[in-house]
Amino acid sequence: MPRTGHHPAPATAPTPHNRDESHPYIHLDPDLCIACGRCVRMCDDVQGTFALTLTGRGADTVVAPGTGGPWAQSDCVACGGCVDTCPTGAITQPGPGRGITTGQPHPQHVRTTCGYCGVGCALDVVVSDNQVSAVLPALDGPVNQGHACVKGRFSHGYLTSADRLTQPMIRKNGTLEPAGWEEALTLAADGLRAAVAAGGPDAVAAISSARATNEENYLIQKFLRTVIKTNNIDNCSRLCHAPSAAGLSAAFGHAGGTDSFDDAEKADCLLVVGANPVEAHPVIGARLLQQALNKASLIVADPRAVGLAHHADVHLRPRPGTNVALFHGLAHVLVAEGMTDPDFLRERATGLTELIELLAHYPPARTAELTGVPAQDITAAARLYGRARRPAILYGLGVTEHLHGTDGVRTLANLAILRGALAHTGRGYGIIPLRGQNNVQGASDMGALPDLLPGYGRVTDPQARTRAEAVWGRPLPTRTGLRIPEMLQAARQGTLRALWIIGEDVCATDPNSHRVADALDTCPLVIVNELFPSRTTQHADIVLPVASWLEKDGTFVNFDRRFQRVRAALRPPAAARTDFDVVHALAAAMGADLGCRTPAETLAECGRIAPLFAGLSHTRLDREGAVAWPCPSPDQPGQATLYTRAFTTPDARAHLSAAPYLPPGEEPDTDYPLLLVTGRRWTHYNSGSMTRRGGNLLLEAHDHLDLHPQDAARHHLTDGTEVTVESRHGKARLTARLSDELSPGQVFCAFHFPESGVNSLTSDHADTVTSCPEYKVTAVRLTHTTT
Repeated sequence: MPRTGHHPAPATAPTPHNRDESHPYIHLDPDLCIACGRCVRMCDDVQGTFALTLTGRGADTVVAPGTGGPWAQSDCVACGGCVDTCPTGAITQPGPGRGITTGQPHPQHVRTTCGYCGVGCALDVVVSDNQVSAVLPALDGPVNQGHACVKGRFSHGYLTSADRLTQPMIRKNGTLEPAGWEEALTLAADGLRAAVAAGGPDAVAAISSARATNEENYLIQKFLRTVIKTNNIDNCSRLCHAPSAAGLSAAFGHAGGTDSFDDAEKADCLLVVGANPVEAHPVIGARLLQQALNKASLIVADPRAVGLAHHADVHLRPRPGTNVALFHGLAHVLVAEGMTDPDFLRERATGLTELIELLAHYPPARTAELTGVPAQDITAAARLYGRARRPAILYGLGVTEHLHGTDGVRTLANLAILRGALAHTGRGYGIIPLRGQNNVQGASDMGALPDLLPGYGRVTDPQARTRAEAVWGRPLPTRTGLRIPEMLQAARQGTLRALWIIGEDVCATDPNSHRVADALDTCPLVIVNELFPSRTTQHADIVLPVASWLEKDGTFVNFDRRFQRVRAALRPPAAARTDFDVVHALAAAMGADLGCRTPAETLAECGRIAPLFAGLSHTRLDREGAVAWPCPSPDQPGQATLYTRAFTTPDARAHLSAAPYLPPGEEPDTDYPLLLVTGRRWTHYNSGSMTRRGGNLLLEAHDHLDLHPQDAARHHLTDGTEVTVESRHGKARLTARLSDELSPGQVFCAFHFPESGVNSLTSDHADTVTSCPEYKVTAVRLTHTTT
């Protein structure tokens, strides 16, 4: 694909005076088009989709989708930028938002932070009569700069969905029935007391959520540690970026990226690994694409030829599960060809001797054998990165969700250390994880982890524990708690007697979902906070209706460590409450007082425990918009760039890793000859509980299994064939879609449609350090679906 966009002439020009209302979010009236081309430039120069063109001649020139068909069938990704730039109203969004565009003053608007992916887009929510009229990207948004994606801008139909949970439910005689809050909370409190009485405090556990605010996550872990007196608290980062926290902490000291994305935009070489930001982080994907089109060399390492890979100078396509070998192969070339920083390695790093000994076993030829990546591509990529003046690394779940995911993070970090490529050195912009969910960074920052307190003090560290005890006024448990997989295993074994699940559909999103359901059915008490009925609520004893991100107050932390404010634009429906209020109410039902009456007070209390956040407050964020941690004092700026003085490892040095390549947990064989990779698509988000309740379902109504035409021919499959996918763990039913974006022998699907059963396929194999599941490597076979 060319490095610059082009607009093919449509096969059939639109008929004048014929409105195009095929798209759920964007409508076109050609009669109002003045052919100014502003929408085309927005699509090209900001979004980078190249979906629009001008067609016709003279006075008949109008804008049209470049594919020539209806707008809904075009390449448009519904960012809404064309709506905002159109001066005549030829391109509009339908419904109550019609005529409302970014940059106009709106008397009733609320500034908040998006609750979908981890980018952290600032949004202005236009409200009328407690209903959303429009959601607009903020022109002064610290990260999005007036841009948005289909999810943040348009996917709010779930708020008024008919199946929204609006009152508590309790299980009676095997059926969930409506109840009042007092009855539900009393039942929950009695159940938690009974669990503690029967098995001690460690018979209770909670799974917190990246969809909850920082303040809610903080309050939940405080409740577990001070009221229940257990460290059995974990959050969904366990399923995605726990290896990032472990790997980056081991390499550099802090559990976050080394530099800000603003720094990365100054890079002259981008190494994007195991991520498809064009679909999973569209605003960041668009900015990276423009950077690549304008000035920076681009290396993409991903098994699929998607998104940025179409514009890459070098596209590395490793076999799933071989990341560590690939990174060692790149490092081998850096060392062998003298593309390292000897001064930095001598003065600021450790572990070089052991690493060089290991790298001798990973020359390009052997790395090619292990990974399937041609040796010349490995060398070319290493030279692009090694010779760049200011390289940057960004990576995603394709690095972390593996049996050796932490090793993957650490060996990827080796590349930045070998180059001394950190912002403060002036020789690069480090390594940045692209977090999948809106607050997956913040949930961990707040201590919703079994081994870490707020600010990453270890529960086994007397100093960190004493600091928390001084603020909370209560002794804390000293034993490390259970991780999510261990919680589920303890439930199946009968030692976990109560599990509180907050905002997570674990039966849809966790691996080997049949065993997850078995665990919930075995556990005597399961409490679930949710927006909608789900596969998980089907196994709950108590279901508590809660507020969405548009209905709550607090803060989120985005992928590059920026705290930003979340503000309630709407009131929750009927009897639904925020998770913040629910935790307080349950604590009160158990006779406990958590303090922290407001989210603002909660963040302030967190700062007294965690020096990393001591300088943060709601008042400051209201004034400044976004502040990165560490921020140790109110009179100091946040540290967007880390390690300017020293690394925060015990010896103040960056640590190279000499972990050898080890194979993934599963390999294909004659019975299961294909490798399945799971991931995201641009139209939906995670289990789809929000995006499947609105217009996005019109853009993609069901999931597909993407497979190479050679594999399709071998299995006698064509586009649209219903196919059964079977692994060693379960079965799923999907629709085949032929694509040369995959290599032969590999298939891909998303997990946005739980009814297809995708996560019944995935295994219990998990990262050996953090227990993050190996979603990216599952051996499968295909058969025609029979009804």
